[in-house]
Amino acid sequence: MTTPRWDHLLMGATLATFAGERPFGLVERGALALKDGRIAWIGPATDLPGPADALASTVETLDGVLVTPGLIDCHTHLVFGGDRADEFDQRLNGASYEAVARAGGGIASTVRATRAADEDELLRQSLPRARELLRDGVTTLEIKSGYGLDLDTERRMLRVARRIGETLGVGVRTSFLGLHALPPEYRERRADYVAQVSEVMLPALVDEGLVDAVDAFCEGIGFTRAETARVFERARERGVPVKLHAEQLSDLDGAALVASYRGLSADHLEHLGEAGIRAMAAAGTVAVLLPGAFYALRETRLPPIDALRAHGVPIAIATDCNPGTSPLLSLRLAANMACTLFRLTPEEALRGATVNAARALGLADRGTLAVGQRADLVAWHAVQPAQLCYWIGGDLVRDVWVGGRRLSLA
Repeated sequence: MTTPRWDHLLMGATLATFAGERPFGLVERGALALKDGRIAWIGPATDLPGPADALASTVETLDGVLVTPGLIDCHTHLVFGGDRADEFDQRLNGASYEAVARAGGGIASTVRATRAADEDELLRQSLPRARELLRDGVTTLEIKSGYGLDLDTERRMLRVARRIGETLGVGVRTSFLGLHALPPEYRERRADYVAQVSEVMLPALVDEGLVDAVDAFCEGIGFTRAETARVFERARERGVPVKLHAEQLSDLDGAALVASYRGLSADHLEHLGEAGIRAMAAAGTVAVLLPGAFYALRETRLPPIDALRAHGVPIAIATDCNPGTSPLLSLRLAANMACTLFRLTPEEALRGATVNAARALGLADRGTLAVGQRADLVAWHAVQPAQLCYWIGGDLVRDVWVGGRRLSLA
């Protein structure tokens, strides 16, 4: 008896591969084979090299439903203590984001709640948020630190991020965001805090294997270009890639800075100028757009979408899930917002949540449906890709596989 060459064969699906030149990389009446956690074969079912039952141990017919790569949420602050619903109320009563932050709210209030929670408590609070993203089709997510602002709490946050991946069986990439806000104990010693982040915290956390990338908040209410560069230098010495919160509230030339380090991404970008766009294009730095924050803050200045397109800068989409400015738990809703608020096409938005999001995390093994890629995929209660951006909310996920293993969504 011949041993089947594949573990699992999915038949009769509409495959949005995001590979090749066709819109969405679409393959009608397609078949997709899984072997050892990877995609082993993909194409029209009529091109299969033999009878389906002889090719795979398990054959499953999907009756024409849409299958895409697993979604990738490439910018989240998912691990934190407490919430900031009270600040949501304040902003709706006229307070600006900057005013709330300067009054001791904003990031500082989450720092207090996060420092007060031990590791198990942080995991308990954060897991439900991660599960919501998974139920909406996310199979890989990035999680930042930055609500500890001291070595012990930053370490705790990054450890919880790793535990989320292990607990749920999804991919997690971590970013050390020590330059997120100035902690209260360093209010009069700003230079000392930047030194602590660059000379103590970053090396220690990298040595402990907790850091996949280094991030910073380069902004008037955050950190200067020079302070950011100091931390980026230390990251480069350790061989750790960088990314940046840039040009959200003003143009401090942060995008050009992160591009000069060949950074993975520059994120937010509502105030991005021509020089920053050109630098990103030359470096291959991904533009990560965060429509949830734009929406929650009731911003009016749009990111320069046409200029990003014109210069060929890859565009990714993420939730920016965080307690203050984007309490968003659906990457698919973020894609809808990117279409309605930023005027991206559904294909641009979905590429932004798959192939370009993978690039923003430095991951080459996912984001498309192609032979050799990790078998992260989603079968949807949908038959065409645009439906994923068209529906505002709702439960569209039918099945999720991560590394070839079907996950429980309970």
